[in-house]
Amino acid sequence: MTANNFSSPVTYTVEAEDGSTQDYVVTVEHAVLMGGSVQGIELNLAASVSTLKTCATLSDLYDIASDGTSLYVADYGNHTIRRVDIATGGVTTLAGSAGQPGTADGVGSNARFTYPSYLTTDGTNVYVCDNNKAIRKIVIATGEVTTFAGKADEAAYVDGTGTDARFYGPHGITNDGTYLYLLDYTAVRKISIATSEVTTFAGSTDGYLGHDDGTGLDARFFNPRGITITGGALYIADTLNHIIRKLVISTTEVTTIAGSPTNPGTDDGIGSSARFDDPWGIATDGTNLYVADRNNETIRKIVISTAEVSTLAGEAGTSGYTDLPGTGARFESPHGICCQDSILYVADRYNYCIRRIRTSDADVRTLAGSSVPSGVTDGWGYPGFGGFATDGDYLYCTAGNCTIQRFDLSTEEMTAIAGRAHVYGSDDGTGTDASFYVPSGITTDGIDLFLCDNWNHNVRKIDGATGEVTTLAGLAGYAGSDDGIGSAARFFFPSDITWDGTHLYVVENVNHTIRKIDPSTKQVTTLAGSAGSFGSSDGIGSAARFNYPSGITTDGTYLYVTDGGNHTIRKIVIATAEVSTLAGSAGNAGSMDGTGSAARFNSPNSICTDGIHLYISDGNHTIRKCTIATAVVTTLAGAVDISDFIDGTGSSARFLGPGGVTTNGFDLYVADGGAIRKIE
Repeated sequence: MTANNFSSPVTYTVEAEDGSTQDYVVTVEHAVLMGGSVQGIELNLAASVSTLKTCATLSDLYDIASDGTSLYVADYGNHTIRRVDIATGGVTTLAGSAGQPGTADGVGSNARFTYPSYLTTDGTNVYVCDNNKAIRKIVIATGEVTTFAGKADEAAYVDGTGTDARFYGPHGITNDGTYLYLLDYTAVRKISIATSEVTTFAGSTDGYLGHDDGTGLDARFFNPRGITITGGALYIADTLNHIIRKLVISTTEVTTIAGSPTNPGTDDGIGSSARFDDPWGIATDGTNLYVADRNNETIRKIVISTAEVSTLAGEAGTSGYTDLPGTGARFESPHGICCQDSILYVADRYNYCIRRIRTSDADVRTLAGSSVPSGVTDGWGYPGFGGFATDGDYLYCTAGNCTIQRFDLSTEEMTAIAGRAHVYGSDDGTGTDASFYVPSGITTDGIDLFLCDNWNHNVRKIDGATGEVTTLAGLAGYAGSDDGIGSAARFFFPSDITWDGTHLYVVENVNHTIRKIDPSTKQVTTLAGSAGSFGSSDGIGSAARFNYPSGITTDGTYLYVTDGGNHTIRKIVIATAEVSTLAGSAGNAGSMDGTGSAARFNSPNSICTDGIHLYISDGNHTIRKCTIATAVVTTLAGAVDISDFIDGTGSSARFLGPGGVTTNGFDLYVADGGAIRKIE
């Protein structure tokens, strides 16, 4: 990491209108590292927004399968099969070419699919239901694609071997290592993996729809989509009948175990008293079934032995994109689902991402992709960034997969420096021996990193020389507001942190306070605000009030706080703890530029400074600029209330939901979901 003061020359290349270039050497003599940013140089920004790095993007996801190491995803809208590394969330394209539908066999990107929808894996191969009426086989090791059964674009119910067989509309598919079992609109078909012989197992091959229980061909289905296998039986999400069926493989007997035919609903209950609404994907851990209940936007759980149905995650009738446990989570048309080692993976179709659910506590997290935009970019699986800090050479990022990442500003390489991807915990240690639980704000003193471990309710330190992670203050799992030394202190969802050269200052979102930490003694005190008392009053120390403050920065003399619930920017004199309102008007959300109280913000979150101006990530999808001396507020980049992902200049640029923001003294860097955006 770099030292606190900077004096090295920096070379800039400027392009003229005629295309010629000229190098200029600038010597930085008064820059200092403070508050997680490089200060002392007034930024001269043309407001040109570009994207440096972005997480992998997915599109129109249908189904998902696991071999224990990787997930395989039918990326329906991209005509591709994607592979997701479970450990890292990294995404690659296994086969197919984005935007190029077709039927061609071949290796990797030379193969073509037409809206591939459902898939399964035996650990060696992936078998895909292709919407061109064929079953395709992909050799995982080589990416070689062949047509395993059926013939492209010839729809019929014909038993036979390999390409002599015909399918009408293959949907869900599963396997037991010997056979593939697939749902073919109104029928259940069976395919020998060894010989590719296709036979009809149950249901109607005459296109007759229904919900009749029965044996073999006497049973009726109505466009079932999901299928899984355990204990010698197939379990089927009979989608348009809104029920869950059981098919005993040895006898072909079909029974309805949960839901009521043609009666959609949201009720939990036992057997026929429960209700589903377009149940789509289905998976099992051997004891329970898990159903992606598409129209209800929920994940349901069925105890196989009792047929008891409960809602595991999501809230019926409420769509969205939220990573939280249980009913606090939100989905947008969940489709495919699979189970691996007590973890569920869900293809969240219109959130364009893969969600990860622990079955033990229904905790929902995003493994890969982003809620928007959709696309076909391969790359890292970090679903989002919390805080940003820089020492001039690197960006330090708290990532949504509970790791701390380092981004080299010169090479644009990203490296995980601490934490275990998608493992939530509070362990101290070095590298992957450490664990975090939703880390948020981060800062640096030029040597060490300090961060808010939000859901652990504590402040962590990463040693710059050794990479060792220790807990500086607070006690994991214990929320509160007590001042004290080290583990005797208590925090309540600390959200952001800054450093003024001597002390650390922490924004406590839920306590509505600003805390001060002496890093040498670990002494924690409350600088301003009163724990549990929210408001907008200016004043000194505990007489001041905040309303869910979120971001903090400093120029060494003052602290600047984004007071999100008040829609204002607050200023605190460090020496006296005097709090005043610099810009915005408490309780008045908006987007208006102006001076002081005439300006409007909409739940501003992150903030940084170059020592002359403040730069603010505003909740109206914009980056705002506030001149400290005059409190004049302008909009630097983005368009008010338009959420999108577009590079451009000023108001032509678009942000999804800008978060962490910092500067290296020359450019501004913004966390925008799973992307790093640069403003120069």
